[in-house]
Amino acid sequence: MFKPKGPYCQSCGMPLSKDEKGGGSEADGSKSAEFCSHCYAAGKFTEPEITANQMVEKVKAKMQEMHVPEFLAMSFTKDIPSLKRWANR
Repeated sequence: MFKPKGPYCQSCGMPLSKDEKGGGSEADGSKSAEFCSHCYAAGKFTEPEITANQMVEKVKAKMQEMHVPEFLAMSFTKDIPSLKRWANR
């Protein structure tokens, strides 16, 4: 199946190339190479208490808003729990 080219946000799985801000930001204002602007800003996660499973549901809901078929949304979100942010949880 076709997937956009990486790198991908290590929190939500979104291709960083699709981030309208070009990625999240570090505390010093530089761009994050690992996280998107929806998940990470000013060196902190925007939703620090969210779990991997909650992130899966949030991303699926966003994809439904964008009229992405459910089977594709499930395919695109299945790897979220294995991303860097969730690896040690």
